[in-house]
Amino acid sequence: MPFEFQDLSGTFSVGDIALALSLSFLLSAMIGWVYRFTHRNISYSQSYVQTLVILGMLISLIMLVVGSNIARAFALVGALSVVRFRNAIKETRDVGFIFLVMGIGMACGTRFYVLAVVAAVVISMIIVLMYRFNWFAANVQRQVVKVQVPPVENYTESIQDVLVRHTSEFELVSMETIRGGALTEIMYTVRLKKGTEPGQLIAALAERTGGQRVTVLTGYDQTDL
Repeated sequence: MPFEFQDLSGTFSVGDIALALSLSFLLSAMIGWVYRFTHRNISYSQSYVQTLVILGMLISLIMLVVGSNIARAFALVGALSVVRFRNAIKETRDVGFIFLVMGIGMACGTRFYVLAVVAAVVISMIIVLMYRFNWFAANVQRQVVKVQVPPVENYTESIQDVLVRHTSEFELVSMETIRGGALTEIMYTVRLKKGTEPGQLIAALAERTGGQRVTVLTGYDQTDL
């Protein structure tokens, strides 16, 4: 039986391939720039953004290969099911960008070009607007208060009296013995009242703890006595 070489690429033209890959590249690159512009934390990764662009083009290529063939689609699912990703996603927001470029790649690969362009532009504008106007930000600043007291007396009520005067809300987190049982360390999360400084809270607590250590953690700052 003679060997026969069959190329199935004729189901779509070279122009279709070039347009799908080029458009997925441009739109994924735009999304990458939007990610870079709106990224707030120090965990920015150039490799991650480059991966977004590659992923968008790769999904577009996969959709071209699959087309409307159900057998190819199931074969693709089986092939991709063996892939395991060990790098943890640092932010939940990053997952959204992954799904965004995947969706754009799928639209380009199935030749829904107008849908891909409109969706990419509209969603990118929404992301920029949320960044620009800081949507859904919760202006809640909480502090952690650690108080060390001798175990011979019940200091909890007197400490909570101080917290009632200086905080708008507080919650007991833990109580444990330290230094071989010589002291009890009590930890609270609190929200200081408007106009109250951490130093004022520390001074008030120090009067009730018998001179033992009091610590207030505020963000990245630590104040103690």
